[in-house]
Amino acid sequence: MNTSERPWGRCGSLLVAGLAVAIASSPHRSPAGEPAAAGHPASDQPAVEPPAENGWVAEMLREFRTAGDALEWSDHRVQHDWRLQRRADGERWRLLGPQERVVTEGSRSRCTADFERLVHEGTIPLVRGPAVLVLHGLGQSRQSMEPLAAHLRRRLDATVMTVGYASPRAKIDDHASALGEVVDQLATTTSIDFIGHSLGNLVIRRWMATAGGDRLARVRRMVMLGPPNQGSELARMAARVWFLAMLADGATRQLGLGWPEVAAGLAVPPCDFGIVAGGTGDARGMSLLLDGDDDAVVRVDETRLAGATDFLLLPVHHADMMKDVAVQQATVCFLQHGRFSEPKAAVPAAPRQEPAR
Repeated sequence: MNTSERPWGRCGSLLVAGLAVAIASSPHRSPAGEPAAAGHPASDQPAVEPPAENGWVAEMLREFRTAGDALEWSDHRVQHDWRLQRRADGERWRLLGPQERVVTEGSRSRCTADFERLVHEGTIPLVRGPAVLVLHGLGQSRQSMEPLAAHLRRRLDATVMTVGYASPRAKIDDHASALGEVVDQLATTTSIDFIGHSLGNLVIRRWMATAGGDRLARVRRMVMLGPPNQGSELARMAARVWFLAMLADGATRQLGLGWPEVAAGLAVPPCDFGIVAGGTGDARGMSLLLDGDDDAVVRVDETRLAGATDFLLLPVHHADMMKDVAVQQATVCFLQHGRFSEPKAAVPAAPRQEPAR
């Protein structure tokens, strides 16, 4: 059922997404056992002042408002800063330009025609060479991934683009289908790398399960940040709260109530892929709700997936991964070398000493 068809569907999605942001932004246990800071300063950016008392509440509300638009629109075509988007509750489309400027709004045919015209005129340049697609998590927006995307743009010889999707308003299949359209429209690229945060990894894996071999041939590497590869105990806990289960729909409902069906439709990436998990390195974890090590949202054991090329555990909160310097550096390293640490240079052998005569 489409979210718009379920009673209180839109409000329910907004509420559940807001709760997801609240959980991700709330005070949590740090590796040392003390309340952790609200976030880490992004690399190459000035550090910010610590938030005031209860500042996490204000931050949660700000992120909730920012995510509002992201809960409504999904990308179906992306070329640099230009996007063809569909609204989640119907057949309303829009062409979005740089600085989030709405160029055209209306039917798909009208927005697509304007997109093609601007490509033909040279206003929208086609992406050429290697590309990196970055997907956010549940209840988040493209902007949440910008600290990581900006770091990648400074370090990689590739076009880095964030991809947005109305995460709780539709099912994972719908998000994967939209991602497939994005990939299909990047025919002039030579290779594609993926980076997913949380739910974004499941969207990518679902697309990989439905894509043919020729579509996957350009996929080079993938980095998973806090992926619920084995489901989410936190989502299942929320689903046991009757009013949350009643309000949840789309991908939110699938994580809580439909995981076996979701898991059966996910592919193991056919490319090199690495997993970054957050945790304390012991059985305490960051969440007071979850058993075992965790990043306050996803348990370390839930991130694991057989076939991974590399695995990295860092003391980072789930919501802070895209802003964390160590995560940013490890992501660049994996995309460049296929490992989270750079290969050590071979030490030249010492010259052989001839025995004295």
